[in-house]
Amino acid sequence: MLPQKFALADRVLQVPPSPTLAVNAKAKALRAAGADILNFSVGEPDLPTPAHVCEAGKKAIDDGHTRYTPVAGILALREAVCDRFKKDHGWEYTPDQVQVSCGGKHGLYNIFQAILNPGDEVLIPSPYWVSYPPMVQLAGGTPVIVPLKEENNFDLDPETLKQYVTGKTKAIVLNSPSNPSGAVYSQAALAVVAKMAFDNGWLVISDDMYEELSYTEGKIAHILDAEPRLQEQTVLSNGVSKSFAMTGWRIGYSVGPIEVIKAMNKIQSQSTSNPAAPSQYAALAALTGPQDFPRQLREAFIPRRAFFVRELQSIAGVTCVTPMGAFYVFPNFSAYYGKAFGGKVIDGSVALADYFLSEAKVATVPGAAFGADNFIRFSFATSMEVIEKGMERIKQALAALH
Repeated sequence: MLPQKFALADRVLQVPPSPTLAVNAKAKALRAAGADILNFSVGEPDLPTPAHVCEAGKKAIDDGHTRYTPVAGILALREAVCDRFKKDHGWEYTPDQVQVSCGGKHGLYNIFQAILNPGDEVLIPSPYWVSYPPMVQLAGGTPVIVPLKEENNFDLDPETLKQYVTGKTKAIVLNSPSNPSGAVYSQAALAVVAKMAFDNGWLVISDDMYEELSYTEGKIAHILDAEPRLQEQTVLSNGVSKSFAMTGWRIGYSVGPIEVIKAMNKIQSQSTSNPAAPSQYAALAALTGPQDFPRQLREAFIPRRAFFVRELQSIAGVTCVTPMGAFYVFPNFSAYYGKAFGGKVIDGSVALADYFLSEAKVATVPGAAFGADNFIRFSFATSMEVIEKGMERIKQALAALH
């Protein structure tokens, strides 16, 4: 045990490690030890990074782009981000309103560090991505969890949201398509929330990392389309990790009011400096080169999604909302809570996920990590063969409970 003067900071003690990364690490360790583990825990596409993107990264190294870049990222990449938003949405931004970070997660961390003071409250709809509340806490803020309803397809509920608003509300986090539920927020709900945010002066943090991986017809609804005036109080978080299978390249980007971006750059200059230069050039190739890869991902995911949902909904007691984006299913297994195997009672999602891993050799992520203990998250960013085998094991494991 550390002597008192070397005790760890309180901020570290109040936040857990990432549960998704922890489950993935445990699954890999079991697999390395010889276990036949089917891993549905990791949130990354199973297709390889596009060849032209890899070539751009290699060429950057050959061309000597291995030194520091501007803290906010190379100008060409920030210009490409602006061009992308203009082309896809009609939104006008300048390069000094863009920060390139070491992945989307890092960008979100910078946002919270830049805007929050102790006591500031951040509205976070639940189920939420696991890192939002800890990031808010690490910045001194208070996460305020707003529950969404499964029977409403996890859409935003403005009336419920109003119950959690206080004079300390500083910001709201939106994630559509959502990790973990795959929900896409409706235009009607976004319109009401947009008015609330604009009238109350909240900062909107829109995590759009799965924007290109939706299964809806046409462009999905966005809060800036519902209320264009919100652009002056909205920070967009995005990146190339999911849509171009570049999770390991660690490139995300944030776009927003110049005052916020400048503050984020100040923070980044004292933490990571710039993201890796070769990765930035690879991301530039992703944004400016051929754009067929996200479509290929969607086409690969559609039959997997359909199979997963159909099989889950066929299990007695299990409900599952059809995800309209991302690459996750989020079924409700609460009907099996209270049952047991080998004398051990399944008392929630953590116990059930542990049971799936130990007895069925299937790695999943408990819904408790996402603020929704009745559920378990499965990623379908894996082969149909693995999904079919995994569902058989899940069915057998559930049947063994009594």
